[in-house]
Amino acid sequence: MTLAAVLLGALTALASWPQWGGPNRNFVTEATLAASWPSNGPAQLWRRPLGDGFSAIVTDGTTLYTTYRSGGDDVVAALDAGTGNTRWEAKYAAPFNETCSERLGPAPRSAPLITGKRLITVSAGALMHSFDLATGEKQWSTELVPASSEAAKPCGYSTSPIAFGNSIITTAGGKGRGVVAIDAQTGRELWAVQDFLNGYSSPVLIDLDGRPELIVFTAGEISGLDPKTGALEWSRPHTADFGVNVAMPIWGEDHLLFVSSAYNGGSRVLKLGRQGDTIKVDEVWSNKKVRIHFGNAVRLGTRIYASNGDFGSAPFAAVDIATGDMLWRDRSVTRATLIGAAGRLIILDEDGNLTLASPGPEGLTINGRVQVFTGRSWTVPTLSGSRLFLRDRKEIVALDLR
Repeated sequence: MTLAAVLLGALTALASWPQWGGPNRNFVTEATLAASWPSNGPAQLWRRPLGDGFSAIVTDGTTLYTTYRSGGDDVVAALDAGTGNTRWEAKYAAPFNETCSERLGPAPRSAPLITGKRLITVSAGALMHSFDLATGEKQWSTELVPASSEAAKPCGYSTSPIAFGNSIITTAGGKGRGVVAIDAQTGRELWAVQDFLNGYSSPVLIDLDGRPELIVFTAGEISGLDPKTGALEWSRPHTADFGVNVAMPIWGEDHLLFVSSAYNGGSRVLKLGRQGDTIKVDEVWSNKKVRIHFGNAVRLGTRIYASNGDFGSAPFAAVDIATGDMLWRDRSVTRATLIGAAGRLIILDEDGNLTLASPGPEGLTINGRVQVFTGRSWTVPTLSGSRLFLRDRKEIVALDLR
């Protein structure tokens, strides 16, 4: 293989953000960014209208994929990453009787998933589709949660699925359908297990002492399963009012698993270890001081960074992963989503303010701040190399962070 091919492969890998949470499903990348921004912010590459919704953007480095709402339909959009021009769109009926739209805005909320040459999407009514990545041709669809099921959530299905081998794994909810695995090629159900009711969180795969472990955060518990079969390997209660467990758990190489929810849920850290076929689970700490609502958290080093709070204000905060101590709060950043990049943070608050910051033991050092949107901005950013992609409920924007 030539040096040019190696470099191209490395650049493509760095530019890929194929799923919820990015390449490593933890919202962290090693991308190199400018040290600071001018007063008017980073350079804008393009901006264009986009339909309503909160679905995150994924990319293979050349094409962006996301979903939006059009009447009673979901629309899957594939956009040229360099220009924003539409490459293809696919529309499908996605019925869902929402009770949250008037307050929160319309579905969809799940992030698409790029796996091989397929794009997987899920509607708020838990209808999963597979599309050809290049053409948008529909390949198959399957209903994860029947509309009449007790597992249907009042604010819609929000879980972003994950790929494992030739399967797509996600939560569903209800008797014997807490977690399901779907064959990526055919849409056939491979297995369905457990009686968990679904929350709004997304599963994550971890390497636990040399073997894969599937972590699911459902309406009342945090659990670990064998991703090959769905066999339950451990479970611990974690309840929140109305079963609103949303934020994806965060795993560290020190074997610490961070879990958090709002609405009286609080946070906890579990230490996991595999001993033969048994998994040892020890609670390191738990408290109600740290409460992540619907956004995400990022771990850098020994600290967790996230907006902390549910109703009312949600100041940006740093939490010690080992103790649960709140190290500092920054009220200049409102409720926000974020990405960690080479030790720094890219933060988008719900008012559309974008911040580049260096976190330290005493607080945030702001390296740049600019207002990108004026509407509600609840969708987590996507970083592809040095290009940042953002959306609110009306537009999608590409920025150059070099």
